Amino acid sequence: QVQLVESGGGSVQAGSTLRLSCVATGSTEPIIASGWYRQAPGMQREFVAHINSAGRSDHADSVKGRFTISRNAAKTTSYLQMNSLKIEDTGVYYCYAIIRENTVWGQGTQVTVSS
Repeated sequence: QVQLVESGGGSVQAGSTLRLSCVATGSTEPIIASGWYRQAPGMQREFVAHINSAGRSDHADSVKGRFTISRNAAKTTSYLQMNSLKIEDTGVYYCYAIIRENTVWGQGTQVTVSS
């Protein structure tokens, strides 16, 4: 059974940097694409970034120029480099992986940005 485990979250001050990681284990099928969503308190989960099978990435307008998604060559680990963090970036960050027609989600990692 495929599992995704996120790490790298934490509490930082505005302007700081964090790098989130998402490691996939247990998959016997290749990961087609992966990405990140986030959910702030009382808000709906929102798209942050996505990287497809060809390595093409897409980022939400709110994070463009500050966040960068990447992955390792085996496509088993995705990363979210977050620079110039803002208070509004606070939330639980969830990674996902698309394997065949299935989407697998991680358990989330908390990111808290304070002034």
